[in-house]
Amino acid sequence: MSMASEFKEFALKGNVMDLAVGVIIGGAFGKIVDSMVGDIIMPIIGKIIGNVDFSNMYIALSGQPAGLSLVEAKKAGSVLAYGNFLTISINFLILAFVIFQLVKMMNRMKKTAPPAAPAPTPEDVVLLREIRDALKK
Repeated sequence: MSMASEFKEFALKGNVMDLAVGVIIGGAFGKIVDSMVGDIIMPIIGKIIGNVDFSNMYIALSGQPAGLSLVEAKKAGSVLAYGNFLTISINFLILAFVIFQLVKMMNRMKKTAPPAAPAPTPEDVVLLREIRDALKK
């Protein structure tokens, strides 16, 4: 089978379309989670901790003066932006949890009834086995 025909078969199976739909929906869902974490969760956590803005939390590595915003501090030199890392980590945890729940739900929906018990052995087969065993003795 030539590579062109293999690719045509692959592309027309629906796998490519399923993947494309998954990537597009995943990207849109990722933006929703980004917004939820950045605009709802992190401000609430910041308020609980004491009016902390996680987006501007950093450690200056190049001797920048204190009180600069993260953007200004990055222009002045290297910074360790742990607030941004914290936000992205929480974003990842929420996204991973939601995907875990979706997979769990899909697996529950896919479960089928347990396989049926095997059919009983016909009497003629049982009789033939008994004859075979008697002849062996």
